[in-house]
Amino acid sequence: MFIGAQHSLFPSLTAEFPSTRYQGSKAKLADWIWEQITDLSFVTCLDAFGGTGAVAYRLKKAGKQVTYNDLLRFNYYVGLALIENSETFLSPEEVDWVLEQHADFDYPTFVHDIFSDIYFTDEENAWIDQTITNIRHFTHPHKFALAFFALCQACIIKRPYNLFHRKNLYVRFADVERSFGNKTTWDRPFDEWFRSTVDEANHAIFDNGMVNRALNVDVFNVTGDYDLVYIDTPYISKQGVGVDYRDFYHFLEGLTMYDEWVNHLDRQSKHRRLQPEKSEWTDKKKIYSAFDQLFRKFADSYLVVSYRSDGIPSESELMALLQKYKRNVRVEHYGRYKYVLSTNSESKEILLIGT
Repeated sequence: MFIGAQHSLFPSLTAEFPSTRYQGSKAKLADWIWEQITDLSFVTCLDAFGGTGAVAYRLKKAGKQVTYNDLLRFNYYVGLALIENSETFLSPEEVDWVLEQHADFDYPTFVHDIFSDIYFTDEENAWIDQTITNIRHFTHPHKFALAFFALCQACIIKRPYNLFHRKNLYVRFADVERSFGNKTTWDRPFDEWFRSTVDEANHAIFDNGMVNRALNVDVFNVTGDYDLVYIDTPYISKQGVGVDYRDFYHFLEGLTMYDEWVNHLDRQSKHRRLQPEKSEWTDKKKIYSAFDQLFRKFADSYLVVSYRSDGIPSESELMALLQKYKRNVRVEHYGRYKYVLSTNSESKEILLIGT
């Protein structure tokens, strides 16, 4: 249902990447990253750990043929909505339809029942159950992806720290002095955030004349040849603590498997996370071989790696790994760029470029 007529294309010059509060997003660095690689001659490119899609989107604006990939399903829908999609929009009527209760629909109450007093109010949880149920009636993949993207962004916006890493709904309502967050933002209704995010997403859509695509596979299972591969893996601090995006955003990932969600819950956790899954990208003992395997897999491509100067492997170790497969390796330093929740002011954002 709701295949809908396509709208006329937005000129690419007016298209703008949506705002995001996603941890580790490269949205503010995308232009700088592009400046460092603009002299490289390439057409096809892979964003191997796509995340918010900020770098893939910048490459799309540069006229490249972009493949976006991310292992997390909720991120994959970002790639579908903003990278692969070049002409599909959500109309005001379709947004109204998503936000309405329909008498002929059977609405489950999973979020309301399982996540009470954890992330959102009971009323908000019921709204999420209703909205995801409506969204799942879209048969057009890009319309579904746009609506799902808007739902995820609305959920992130209304969360303290913009994460789902602990049970802390009380923070929104505590009568205390605040050094973070915005109570006005948290209290703004879900409907309003959904509508504004759809509007931003609609204005991000454009056709760059290329056939772009989104994938949802382990990076080692990506197929195809690419002139350039951009790599932005999860970060392991020098203390050996890895950034687990699946754990940070398990609630959003759960929404992608709504009917089976109950089977994947870690009921021992107070915040009802998904059952943990091991990853070489968050294991300090496996990360070296993972990078080596990845560089070897894409050794015939330009390799562009976003990294933090104080991570594991170290900058010099990662450079040595890259030099095993690329004759020329240079490192560009952005300087001190502090991520939300980061306590390390000395960490620098760097870009390794192997040609």
